[in-house]
Amino acid sequence: MSAIDPVIHPLGRLQICATLFHSGAVETQTGRQEMRFAALKDAVGLSDSALSKQLTALEEHGYVTRFREYGASRAKDTVWVTLTAEGARAFEGHVAALKEIAAG
Repeated sequence: MSAIDPVIHPLGRLQICATLFHSGAVETQTGRQEMRFAALKDAVGLSDSALSKQLTALEEHGYVTRFREYGASRAKDTVWVTLTAEGARAFEGHVAALKEIAAG
């Protein structure tokens, strides 16, 4: 039986992990894909500060990484977000646990 992951369980974090996972922004053995912070923000419907706070919580547990690509000015910087391999495994386990609960 799978277990609910308390790090992923809050709705905002679950949405972040699901969005990264299903968009392919995941670290794999052959490389990694990233998603722009702005695109992730639009997809999950959080403000910059709320998204940043949730990403920090996921980063502290090794579930996501962020990389800042510096532009000519801070306004032109791009932040890239990736679901780590560990984060992808945790997300899949969390979803399996939710399905087990829903199935009764």
